[in-house]
Amino acid sequence: MKKLLNTLYVTTEGAALRKDGENVVVLLDGEERVRVPFHMLAAIVAFGAIALTPALIGAAAAAGITITLLERSGRFQARVEGPIAGNVLLRRAQYRAADAPSEIVRSLVLGKIANQRAVLMRALRDYGTPREGKMAEVESVARRLATILRRVEKSADTTDLLRGAEGEAAALYFMVFGHLIRSEAAEFRWTVRSRRPPLDPPNALLSFLYTLLVHDCRAACETVGLDPAVGFLHRDRPGRPSLALDLMEELRPVLVDRLVLSLINRRQVIPRDFIAAETGAVTLTDDARRTVIAAWQERKKEERLHPFLEEAVPFGLVPYVQAQMLARTLRGDLSAYPPWFWT
Repeated sequence: MKKLLNTLYVTTEGAALRKDGENVVVLLDGEERVRVPFHMLAAIVAFGAIALTPALIGAAAAAGITITLLERSGRFQARVEGPIAGNVLLRRAQYRAADAPSEIVRSLVLGKIANQRAVLMRALRDYGTPREGKMAEVESVARRLATILRRVEKSADTTDLLRGAEGEAAALYFMVFGHLIRSEAAEFRWTVRSRRPPLDPPNALLSFLYTLLVHDCRAACETVGLDPAVGFLHRDRPGRPSLALDLMEELRPVLVDRLVLSLINRRQVIPRDFIAAETGAVTLTDDARRTVIAAWQERKKEERLHPFLEEAVPFGLVPYVQAQMLARTLRGDLSAYPPWFWT
């Protein structure tokens, strides 16, 4: 099993990163604040105006450590990495499968909808009975998701119809997502999923954490030799890591959505942790960003039983494991891609 390495997140603008021996060093106002050995790192993610020396960039590339540059809001800017790795035969198989992706798409959609339903069912168990009002709506949507799951599993739908089922399930899920938010603060009232830009604090949290998750999924694809740009559920688009987005879909509800709910419901973030721009875009403050990243890192350490491998796997390694499962499917070692179901 691959070792779960660390990601170094640098969030303070004006910080500088440099190489010192076999370490990356973070400086702020000329003083050393952090020192991390290269062998402990899988990636470096920098938010905003962060300086990186050429020596550090070269050493990171040689060590297989990717450097991702994001805007303060979390929007992707650039990615620095070493030579492209991977088996050309595996990538050829991936490209062929992308021309007729229905069965892989079916597995991805099953995984995503099942995990969305699992999030709702967990809330129903946590909040108990009687189920009236909002929780009755959640229960109704959970039943409708079960119906969609059966339809996706048993039908011979085309890829476009499977994509339609995924969109239908997502609309239902987010219709009741706000019912799982227990905060009484008006700022945390959920209306609709908004992105580019997020228009309220819950959407700002979702978008920020989805950015971190897609970074991990892209790294997982590249680690096993897959092309992150060629997906199955997501159509090809220049500049879009479609395969990374595919892998992310089944992981979103558990790794991100539940974390967002925990952060709000446990008051780890509060309304003053968010900033609204004149355009309506909502972003996290620097302190809140650090809080969320720390919670994300802790979340990745939690372990769950992988239903296919039948062994405990940290959440942070699930993208890598699923990328491996997909690679084995494309090589013909597995008859079908096994989704990751949260249990």
